[in-house]
Amino acid sequence: MSTKIKPHRVFGLYQDERGRMLCTKSILQGKTHFRERTIRAQKEEYREIDPTRSKLAAAVVKGATNIGIRQGDVVLYLGASHGYTISFVSDMVGKEGLIFGIDPAPRVMRDLVFLAEERKNIIPILADANHPEEYEKRICGADIVYQDIAQRNQAEIFVENCRLFLKKGGYGLLAVKARSIDPKKKSKQIFEEVRKKVEAELTVIDYRILEPLEKDHCMIIVKK
Repeated sequence: MSTKIKPHRVFGLYQDERGRMLCTKSILQGKTHFRERTIRAQKEEYREIDPTRSKLAAAVVKGATNIGIRQGDVVLYLGASHGYTISFVSDMVGKEGLIFGIDPAPRVMRDLVFLAEERKNIIPILADANHPEEYEKRICGADIVYQDIAQRNQAEIFVENCRLFLKKGGYGLLAVKARSIDPKKKSKQIFEEVRKKVEAELTVIDYRILEPLEKDHCMIIVKK
């Protein structure tokens, strides 16, 4: 597919001229991982990121202007799953960056290992984010803590990991899954409750409800 690509207002992301396609510049040209669409432009290859599959992309589409991720950053990614979003973060931090992908499920970790064999800036770690002592000695301080975990205590997990690993001045991104916390409460009520817990320790710089792209989800972006 041939089209013109320009930088997005969010660092590390790109878009087509009409602003309908969100992309990253691939560090692994000629390779796709999730049947994503690719675009050749200006001798570079760009990978389209689907905001209905990625909370990070959904937050950008919903208006987030600073997600904190920069080239060369160290990222602690909690809830890496099969690696869809983490593959695009891999492009954003570049070959000089590093991503520690944490997930407790052996089946999805297998997929993440295969992804990491091709994308050398991803380090998959089979561990539970509820127990950071499991990986505390295996990672370094992080510029970014990104969390996408469907657990009732997701706010507490996020705050604890930011407390332990996020560098001063670093950014945290918390994808809140309301139904995993309390299916009986309204999502907006849960979002506000989680925001208050996070604000007790970190500075909230952005907050985006992700509907209709991601139902019952919001993104809270913080700075330490």
